[in-house]
Amino acid sequence: MFKKALLQTDLTPTQAEILDFLYQNKEAKASVIAKKIQRSRAIVYKELEELTDLGIVEKDDKPNQVSIFRANHPAQLEKLMEIRENKLKKDKELLNNYLPDMISAFNLMNNKPGIKFYEGIEGVKKILNDTLKAKDEIYTISDSSSIRAHAKKLNEEYIKKRKKLGIKKKLIVPLSARDNYSQTKTEFTEIRFLPGEYFNFDTGIQIYDGKISYQTIKPDKMVGVLIENESIYKMHKMLFEYIWDSLAKNKEDEKEFENPYFNKNFIA
Repeated sequence: MFKKALLQTDLTPTQAEILDFLYQNKEAKASVIAKKIQRSRAIVYKELEELTDLGIVEKDDKPNQVSIFRANHPAQLEKLMEIRENKLKKDKELLNNYLPDMISAFNLMNNKPGIKFYEGIEGVKKILNDTLKAKDEIYTISDSSSIRAHAKKLNEEYIKKRKKLGIKKKLIVPLSARDNYSQTKTEFTEIRFLPGEYFNFDTGIQIYDGKISYQTIKPDKMVGVLIENESIYKMHKMLFEYIWDSLAKNKEDEKEFENPYFNKNFIA
């Protein structure tokens, strides 16, 4: 009578049959229910125990008597749906966390670029933190003004972690940002400066270990993208090295600020 509707609550077919029977009969023993719905007593008893744990069925135990089962108010099914929905939500979140890695692994296996895409500040953090696994020096071009404006705390935490891990970096930032960097010499970061008119994209790029990652830092749209492909990596690495070398080609000595576009004593 109610079995079809009960199945929509994610009950098993046997549980739906048991509950359908109990809604039409005040109470019954497990053996009686098993006979009526034509299921084994062991299976019915197991399903009744689970329904009891969920609060959908009530078990009446009396000394020296066989247990009696009766259905609780049907409103209890709403609580069951809430439990199922919360579990589904958590399962979906778990899948979404692993899905980019699955897609990346699948694409790499099929000789396609492995691409991961995340949104929001947590997505940017996830992509940025991948560089903390870098085995080689990181090459970075960054619109530092957008980072300071919208992701300052995240960037400061990242810098501390990178330096603690001893990961080196070559960094290109706008010339206008030069005064924002410490002049303390560091073994972890070397910076060169590019005229500010080239920076109008609110994005940073990291090139490392056969990967290229992008972080777009905007208050209304933060995006992190990671591409894992050897050919694309080599192209970006070549372009970075060309820009890097061109910023120092006129350098005659290493006096501080001698070349307005070059200074290796800044940290970031």
